[in-house]
Amino acid sequence: MIQKVLHSFMLTLLMSSIVAQAQTIPSPKEHFGFNIGDDYQLATYTQTEAYFRKIAAASDRVKLVDIGMTEEGRHQLMLIVSSPENLKKLDRYKEISQKLARAENLTDEQAHSLAEEGKAIVWIDGGLHATETVGTHQLIETVYQLVSRKDPETMRILDKDIILLTHANPDGQEIVTNWYMREPKAEKRVLDNLPRLYQKYVGHDNNRDFFIMNMKETQNIGRQLFVEWIPQIMYNHHQSGPAGSVLAGPPYRDPFNYVFDPLMVTGIDALGAAMINRMNAENKPGFTRLGGSVFSTWYNGGLRTTTHFHNMIGLLTEIIGGPTPEDIPLVPKRLIPNGNTPFPVTPQKWHFKQSIDYSVSLNYAVLNYGARYGDELLFNIYRMGKNSIERGSKDYWALSPKRIDAIDEAFKNDPKKVVPPTNAALAQYGFVPRGGGMPIKYYDTIMKAPVLRDPRGFIIPANQPDFATAVKFINALVKTGIQIQQATADFTVAGKKYPAGSYVVKTDQAFRPHVLDMFEPQDHPNDFQYPGGPPVRPYDAAGWTLAYLMNVQFDRILDGFDGPFKKLPIGELQSPEGHVNGSPSAGYVLSAKANNSFIAVNDLLASGVEVYRLPNGVGGKSTVESGAFFVPASAKAKSLLEKSAKDLDLEVAGISKRPTTTMTKMSPMRIALWDSYGGSMPSGWIRWLMEQYHFPMKVIYPKDIDAGDLRKKFDVIVFVTRAIPPVGGKEEDIFAGLERAPKEETTPEMYRPWMGKITADKSIPQIKTFMEAGGTVVTIGSSTNLAYHLKLPVKNALTEMTSSGLEKPLPGEKYYIPGSVLQVSLDSTQHATWGLSAKTDVYFDASPVFKLAPEAIAKGTVVPLAWFDTNKPLRSGWAWGQSYLQDGVAAFMAPVGSGKFYAFGPEITFRAQSQGTFKLLFNQLYTLN
Repeated sequence: MIQKVLHSFMLTLLMSSIVAQAQTIPSPKEHFGFNIGDDYQLATYTQTEAYFRKIAAASDRVKLVDIGMTEEGRHQLMLIVSSPENLKKLDRYKEISQKLARAENLTDEQAHSLAEEGKAIVWIDGGLHATETVGTHQLIETVYQLVSRKDPETMRILDKDIILLTHANPDGQEIVTNWYMREPKAEKRVLDNLPRLYQKYVGHDNNRDFFIMNMKETQNIGRQLFVEWIPQIMYNHHQSGPAGSVLAGPPYRDPFNYVFDPLMVTGIDALGAAMINRMNAENKPGFTRLGGSVFSTWYNGGLRTTTHFHNMIGLLTEIIGGPTPEDIPLVPKRLIPNGNTPFPVTPQKWHFKQSIDYSVSLNYAVLNYGARYGDELLFNIYRMGKNSIERGSKDYWALSPKRIDAIDEAFKNDPKKVVPPTNAALAQYGFVPRGGGMPIKYYDTIMKAPVLRDPRGFIIPANQPDFATAVKFINALVKTGIQIQQATADFTVAGKKYPAGSYVVKTDQAFRPHVLDMFEPQDHPNDFQYPGGPPVRPYDAAGWTLAYLMNVQFDRILDGFDGPFKKLPIGELQSPEGHVNGSPSAGYVLSAKANNSFIAVNDLLASGVEVYRLPNGVGGKSTVESGAFFVPASAKAKSLLEKSAKDLDLEVAGISKRPTTTMTKMSPMRIALWDSYGGSMPSGWIRWLMEQYHFPMKVIYPKDIDAGDLRKKFDVIVFVTRAIPPVGGKEEDIFAGLERAPKEETTPEMYRPWMGKITADKSIPQIKTFMEAGGTVVTIGSSTNLAYHLKLPVKNALTEMTSSGLEKPLPGEKYYIPGSVLQVSLDSTQHATWGLSAKTDVYFDASPVFKLAPEAIAKGTVVPLAWFDTNKPLRSGWAWGQSYLQDGVAAFMAPVGSGKFYAFGPEITFRAQSQGTFKLLFNQLYTLN
């Protein structure tokens, strides 16, 4: 008996020892060899991944989830942190979060019950922009604090919250840390002059990819945010804060996007109050908000901002600090307390650890809010979703600046209007006296007009010319958790017949704000510093309607409709198969309108199959457009095209007679793409694009250009925006102040070939020689400056004459177009524009516009490719003074010697979103004989 008791006691002791060992949480110091926040110390992702795995193995508060692979092949990790009891019921809490966020088939009573049962889901990420090193390191420290602390606040947070701690950019952390830590002497370590982008292709633009989700990391994150968890709060850590402050945080400056539910906007206010209150209570000054920073909630497409369109309370902070100590500068106007900055920080030396401490406190403020108000957060996301469903189920009119202008115009143009009494003294301050204002009938004229209703849904026909690109658009919606339906049979809506396979996106769903934002134009307000003053620059774009940029054909349906539609599973990507149609005894025809045709053509050329273009179609009554591709019949062509049709959703036409019209044989060009030391994001996007569309190419740098003999190596060189400097000056570029030219002698030898800039004295002559010898140069955006270096007969169309007779660019008070969608006209029978519509939407971001000399056009010295034939080309965004664009040329071609120069002012490949204009690049990448 004694032996049994002793055996039992020893077993219990042993088990207790094992549990104690398992619960011994290694500190960052023990794992990394330094404390997080120590000056001059950064962790690599390799070290961080190992630490996260070690923490997950040691703690019962953590579940480790591998959310996918990165572009460079690393594992992207998410740590789910909560109490052991909650982790056992994760599936149930995820189900509750999804049900409440989608708000379908629930009563308010049922929603309240689920909100009481559920836990607040709080997302915290770090490291998206890898040079912003506080982000990754606060994530490490926060994990450690949450799994090791036992104070009442932490225990309450673990009991009430489920925390998704997500690494946003593993590749970037590895790149940046290795660069910083390469210097053996700590005090000499700097983050400056990183030689390459900190994301394989797009660098900083990884935070502009979230409504299209091209990058793997974006896709991994998007699935967790919009399909799997749909958290009520997401917190996105960034840098750096405004000079003279420590951090910028919520709430943000106006404008916010008009499609938002007001509960989301005031939810940001509430969380912002909790965050700044905690900072003030902990005597941590320097938090600025509202007009104290440039950040707003207008834009979609960022990691934080896309969540706003899904009824999540998306939070952003931008904090100062890094491993190398820095100074908070003296900015006198920041030292006066005001509503933006109630508790200013004074000038001082600032250390990494201070930024880490601030960040952990901010995280705890957010988590504590979630713990205290979890049921409210859960119910409110349901309420917002329910509001969206109700708005999409009935006639609804959304307010916007254009609608308000229309109301004003209706009043102004009414000859029988009764002008309400005014008080001039009060009116100058914006006060309206009691009983003032307009009669309600003017509101009703606009806001009850049937044609101005919000759409009940959108139909994307399956028989459109580039259905594969339309499916890519649908998949962008799928990745963001949108409910898609598909027709199982032909159907008719509003008198129009649609084929089976067409997609339907209705607006009676919880994420209606995102649906509207992807299909409908953005109406950015006219935002000026003061009446008659300069414009206030949007934080990013003003307009971005993805359906326009991708040239998706769709119909807006204003009345409720139904049909033989099946709801597709949430998050299920679409991959319809194309077909080879007809009798291909003579060969095959591929449409020039389909982007994926270029993939098929490049695969054919790479396999040695002959491909031709048809400048005049196939003749007769055929609907085959100018520039279509013809592939003569052969066994190899048959095999490749059957595979391409199936994999790429291409409709390939088999023909029994060889075309009798003109044919030009295609050959692949030797393609060079300009890039620079540090990496160009626009170049990176095209590099990714070339890989997706199977164009072989080589990246070249300024030194390669200056070395000459370009024609022996290449047939075409592509220069993206910011490659070619202006004549006699520097580019006006918001990024220019962030660039510091590295010194060659202190740069590792392997990166020195990437250094240098395009110069007027060395580079431009070599580029000109290349074209004179028969080479092609394609320039995009500001790199169309090359036209002026070449002294072509073109001028800037956006200028005015001063009183002294000098020409100068139009001032912002008269003309200002930040990133927006405009419409151009073009001649699609020209080789350069084959496959495009006569009216095409382009992404325009303060882009160049040209005036061509009429005699030059007549002689063929310059050939206009795209132009503005209206004084109102705006489709989405903000275009102040857009009438100045009328008759301006957006793109042209000019012969230079035996070669060709192409100038595309708009951003024709912008962030791989402007897929409707990819062909303006692709068409120039083949030799036609």
